[in-house]
Amino acid sequence: MHLLIQESPLQVLPSLAVQVGLNEAILLQQLHFRLLISTSVRDGHKWICKTYEEWKNEECPFWSVDTIKRAIRRLEKSGYILSTDSYNRMKMDKTKWYRINYEKLQLLMVQDAMPATAQLAEEEMQDAFSTEGNMPLTITKKNKGNKKYTVENDLDVVSVIDYLNTKANKQFRATSKATARLVRGRFSEGYTVADFKKVIDAKAEEWRDDPYWQKYLRPSTLFNATNFENYLEQSRELRGSEPLEYSPPEPFKLDYSKGEV
Repeated sequence: MHLLIQESPLQVLPSLAVQVGLNEAILLQQLHFRLLISTSVRDGHKWICKTYEEWKNEECPFWSVDTIKRAIRRLEKSGYILSTDSYNRMKMDKTKWYRINYEKLQLLMVQDAMPATAQLAEEEMQDAFSTEGNMPLTITKKNKGNKKYTVENDLDVVSVIDYLNTKANKQFRATSKATARLVRGRFSEGYTVADFKKVIDAKAEEWRDDPYWQKYLRPSTLFNATNFENYLEQSRELRGSEPLEYSPPEPFKLDYSKGEV
């Protein structure tokens, strides 16, 4: 008897479910997956076209059509899903086309992180201006051997912040208490320098040239625990949508020393 996963599971982030509701979060995730593989592009955006019955039969067979209708309508009303029937060939066809309003969803993520990161952002500003002469303040702490070390010697933290400054054209300091605490916090969860670089690359590419979003290219937004996981997953999805490079096979060679002919 198999009662555990034997087929592709539905996935949903608890943080998203808290914000929009569990049913709505599941629908958003399924719509996101379908949009990633959709080939229907209208007005510069990918769309999918489904009836409510198709949503039930193909995506959420465990719900009634009425449950699906209510969830979709709530997402439409809140602006997280955009829908239209104007792309249908026949005017009498009222089947809806759907896409996600990623800008609004991104804003929700940032706003959700703001209360938790407001103090960190303030500390970043304080540390940036806390100088003595032209030298930044040195942060020290004791290790198990009771020997002090400085943040400048924490090569991983320095590497991450230097990479962020280069990609985002910023001037954050690895000596900032708030910044160092965020980076070390993600390291303690098992993330690597390579993971930080993937997040920085993805968000710098998306936000660097945007006058509104470029201000969020900062440690308190990027390296917040919830945001970091979401941004890293986004970078993986973006890489997964890129075509694989073709590598030709190595030419076959005969080894005459072994008597091959």
